[in-house]
Amino acid sequence: MQVTGARNFSLVERELVDPGRGQVRIRVEACGVCYSDGLGVEGLRADPSTPVVPGHEIVGVIDAVGEAISNWKVGDRVGVGFLAGHCGECERCRRGDFVTCSRQPAMGSDRDGGYAESVIAQANGLVRIPDGLSAVEAAPLLCAGLTAYMGLRLVDAAPGGLVAVQGIGGLGHLAVQYAAKQGFRVAAIARGGGKTDLALKLGAHHYIDSENLDPGEALQALGGATAVIATASDAPSMSPLLAGLNPRGRLVVLGIDVAASISVNTVTLAFGGRQVIGSLTGKPIDNEDNLAFALHSDVRPMTEVLPLADAPKAYEHMRSGRARFRVVLDTTA
Repeated sequence: MQVTGARNFSLVERELVDPGRGQVRIRVEACGVCYSDGLGVEGLRADPSTPVVPGHEIVGVIDAVGEAISNWKVGDRVGVGFLAGHCGECERCRRGDFVTCSRQPAMGSDRDGGYAESVIAQANGLVRIPDGLSAVEAAPLLCAGLTAYMGLRLVDAAPGGLVAVQGIGGLGHLAVQYAAKQGFRVAAIARGGGKTDLALKLGAHHYIDSENLDPGEALQALGGATAVIATASDAPSMSPLLAGLNPRGRLVVLGIDVAASISVNTVTLAFGGRQVIGSLTGKPIDNEDNLAFALHSDVRPMTEVLPLADAPKAYEHMRSGRARFRVVLDTTA
């Protein structure tokens, strides 16, 4: 399912190609539909007239291996996330910071992604998929799950410490689960009372309705948060969260808002040494840690599954905000 321009989808057949040096070919079983797919689907590329296959939450089985590959073989269950593989040569790579590699392509926008039956992937971007996770379960964990998992890795809290998750959506419903399973006392923050029962079911210990309560004041009433994981794509809604942090607390920003900014009170920031920090994703080995934790701690995405032929419908449903909570394409259906 390729796209040209903005949202101009077309289902096409392409010649099956062999993987090149340092690459593998994957028979795709499932691909999650993510907000970041908009880089390809919305034409936010250097040349949107060139067709590209979206999708970067890819799970499948290797069916061909290129030259200079020693750690992967035909039949291995693998995944590919947002980052398609680092170059190993730029300054960031030479310093071991592979996530910020200056020449790293993104799957589904710089390279053809997983809205397809087959995909070519760079071997150093592969993630091993453990037995016990289905393709549909694993796919959203490769991007949304990893984002939540790595954001929580930035939390310096003792067991039982208060960690808040703002937004109970595609990212937030996973972040609540990860935080609870890591032993934190979790406060879920969302607009209205409609997600109270869901948040508690996911593992939250407290629910804060930000439409009727100031979330910063509500967090302080609970003793103050060591960290707030902000997952909603709404920067202004993050601004009052800083006041809910205890001294040395961190506001970890995962949600992306391209239209607005966070307003920060410098007194609140400076007095108490509070921090605002962003987090995006992780390395393939981090993703394997993420999947292992999810498997053994029973963290699972809530999914809606559609066939590959319905990719345009799946993308529109994801963008509408009505999905509960991750949309996944089943390429075997």
